[in-house]
Amino acid sequence: MRLVTFTSGGEARLGAIVGTRVLDLARLADRSGQGSLPSSMLGLIEAGRVAWMRADRLAAEVAQDAPPEVAHNLAEIRLLAPIPRPSKNVFCLGLNYRAHLAETSEGAAEDPKSPIFFTKAVTSIVGPQDPILFDETVTTKYDWEAELGVVIGVPGRRISEAQSMEHVFGYTCFNDVSARDLQRYHQQWFLGKSLDGTCPFGPAIVTADEISDPHALAIECRVNGVVKQRANTGDMIFRIPAIIASLSQGLTLEAGDLISTGTPSGVGYTRTPPEYLRPGDVVEVEVEGVGLLSNRVADIRER
Repeated sequence: MRLVTFTSGGEARLGAIVGTRVLDLARLADRSGQGSLPSSMLGLIEAGRVAWMRADRLAAEVAQDAPPEVAHNLAEIRLLAPIPRPSKNVFCLGLNYRAHLAETSEGAAEDPKSPIFFTKAVTSIVGPQDPILFDETVTTKYDWEAELGVVIGVPGRRISEAQSMEHVFGYTCFNDVSARDLQRYHQQWFLGKSLDGTCPFGPAIVTADEISDPHALAIECRVNGVVKQRANTGDMIFRIPAIIASLSQGLTLEAGDLISTGTPSGVGYTRTPPEYLRPGDVVEVEVEGVGLLSNRVADIRER
């Protein structure tokens, strides 16, 4: 399934994209008499595998014949972040692609001995049709970072690498927009990664069964149509099983937790001269089979 959170002039709803339409899964379930479904993405993830299977079956059964009151044209709705308000910070990986490690180290560097984790505050989250907020009173050094996102579906602690993929609900696209001067000034990454309106994700969550190998996906970032990053998720130093196993040692992963797996080379601040985002720029993050996330940079004074 390709799942989204959308609004059509009212409350946020859980939907499944089928062709050019979005099916309202909770309302479809109510009409079908086959049991209820949650109306939110987080609710569905937390409901577990039986609910996931029911949603998948329902979407497949009525894909062509859904009545207009529960099937919306994509062009007529607004997509929100798949989980508009995550229950905790986004877990992120730093320096998880060798070429990115090399460009930030100004030469050859040894692989990290373990995954490098940091987090992004939930107030940084924006959706696929929202602007990336540019506030020149805080910084003008906003940088792009295309990343594959992992959505946890089954809670767990001390998860082994062998069992880790059983805990994955699906995949999404992230743009880990970063304020480079704040990262340096504060000597850690949290604040520079957490400014309001600087973490676009979406447009959808693609369920894990749709992606045969998450470590063989082309990933690309474009700014105003110009390719800035191009790599493959197979280039990650620490792959998803190692990330989940390491993160869950002593820390419980919960349904709906988000993990952004790191960015490849080609970020702006390592270029000569350095390049940064400006109001009016359009940034696209595309991950093969997962989706295309596009956001315009907008001066915060425009809002």
